[in-house]
Amino acid sequence: MLTIVNAQVIRSNEIIDRGWVSIKDGRIVAIGDYKTLPKEGLQGEIIDAQGLYLSPGFVDIHVHGGGGADFMDNELEAYLTIAETHAKFGTTAMFPTTLTSEPELLWETFSVYEQSLSVNQSGAKFYGLHLEGPYFSMNQRGAQDPRFIRNPDASEYRSIIQKYSRLIARWSAAPELPGALEFGDYVSEAGIVLALGHTDAVYEDIVRGIEHGYRLATHLYSGMSGMTRKNAFRYAGAIESCLLLEDIDVEIIADGVHLPEPFLKLICKNKRKDQIVLITDAMRGAGTSDRESILGSKQNGTPVIIEDGVAKLPDLTSFAGSVATADRLIRTMINVAEIPLIDAVQMLSLNPARIMRIDDQTGSIEKGKLADLILFNERIEVKTTIVNGNIVYEA
Repeated sequence: MLTIVNAQVIRSNEIIDRGWVSIKDGRIVAIGDYKTLPKEGLQGEIIDAQGLYLSPGFVDIHVHGGGGADFMDNELEAYLTIAETHAKFGTTAMFPTTLTSEPELLWETFSVYEQSLSVNQSGAKFYGLHLEGPYFSMNQRGAQDPRFIRNPDASEYRSIIQKYSRLIARWSAAPELPGALEFGDYVSEAGIVLALGHTDAVYEDIVRGIEHGYRLATHLYSGMSGMTRKNAFRYAGAIESCLLLEDIDVEIIADGVHLPEPFLKLICKNKRKDQIVLITDAMRGAGTSDRESILGSKQNGTPVIIEDGVAKLPDLTSFAGSVATADRLIRTMINVAEIPLIDAVQMLSLNPARIMRIDDQTGSIEKGKLADLILFNERIEVKTTIVNGNIVYEA
């Protein structure tokens, strides 16, 4: 038994002052405030939080790398480095994310990811792969490698899903492409979360996409069409459509660079708080002081520079992923978007857990859920990270 006492416990609808949480066999078994502490005393190990916030661990559903490593390196050590790096900043659950690549590299990714599941014991837990690409709009490719962008190929994606559906949690694609609706049906029927991203869609495309399972917007605003004109008539793009349509949840790179203040506030004004998910979209430079890096695999990835708190293509035509860690997202939403701490935490814990269908296991401080917890101070500096009841990081 482990009990954390004297904490400000962040729950879904309240912050318990001088609260406590007990953990046994990796799960939360009791929660209360100082008035409800057992009179006979607490059993087992006790951690005095000394007034720190006790929060659900952060759930990052879109992350490529960190600590100098990228999932596309296809090295077991890279997976472990990324998990341990982000755990230092409060992430307890993550969905390793691929990039558009040659098919052989993607097939190799499945093998390495599966190997990592049994040895990843010291960092954020993996809950399934997020395949970002290759079925994207060339016009909205951003830093995705144009050599490998293509329309949905039924023989390709059917083969992947038939063999590896147990490893895939999410797939992002552009719903307006030829074959994208059939792709959406097949992915959804396999129980995989379908997201729309790197898309040149207009409103009508998005509405049709919803009917075929596209209900999550991949990094809203980034790699997305806005309002366009054809023969003088205006058409709402993917951005406006995602803000308008209630059936679509949105993820945002809340590093304060990809989306400056007006965009963050506009999103918070137009989407319910339970529909917004904060993501790092971090590349290998996250958690390092590197000024030059590589987006994607070490072997044939894209060289990038890191400045102004973000990764960029060398010609400065596009951002190339973020170098954010989860703690930075919370600070940005509090200080820039000006939302309450409890809402920001929900956007990086319960909301992503619900969308990725793991909220019965993690994402909030509830009896019976996994003890995925973090302690941080008022500056959102993480002091302790607990995964499955085990301390994996202490400052």
